Amino acid sequence: MTTPVSRGATPALPDRHPRLTVLSGPSGVGKSTVVAHLRKAHPEVWLSVSATTRRPRPGERHGVHYFFVDDEEFDKLVANGELLEWAEFAGNRYGTPRRAVLEKLEAGEPVLLEIDLQGARLVRASMPEAQLVFLAPPGWDELVRRLTGRGTEAPEVIERRLAAARTELAAESEFDTTLVNTSVEDVAAELLALL
Repeated sequence: MTTPVSRGATPALPDRHPRLTVLSGPSGVGKSTVVAHLRKAHPEVWLSVSATTRRPRPGERHGVHYFFVDDEEFDKLVANGELLEWAEFAGNRYGTPRRAVLEKLEAGEPVLLEIDLQGARLVRASMPEAQLVFLAPPGWDELVRRLTGRGTEAPEVIERRLAAARTELAAESEFDTTLVNTSVEDVAAELLALL
């Protein structure tokens, strides 16, 4: 008699009731890189796709990286209560579609949001059971290097992002957990353990 063998080499997430986990931190800290690394190894972690009025960057696709909408469409989402949270950042608006998040949580799937400080505060207010995780840079100089090294934004946008980063770093104590992004692999593993 043979013993059944389970298929799939990737270890599963712990069998717990999932809750909403919010990953936030200053612009340029590596949130998107960490999330991409985590989801490559664990595609079962559902990442909410935000709506934004920002224009796509090279390589970004509608419905995959963001739902790219114009100001009128975004206004309708806000007016109809279709966003869990929304914020304006660097002259553009970003928001999390509410329905998809609630459906995934009700289905027992872990949900991850990658949003800014203002959005994290709004999620905490509307869903106090959410887990807020702050992703911090190894230091200020490294954050400046990452933001200026992108080469995708005008100097005035970078200055706004740096000013916002100072404010965001000061809000670290509002979060349940802080992870320092010294290694994408290590931080992704720590984030997975928190999920």
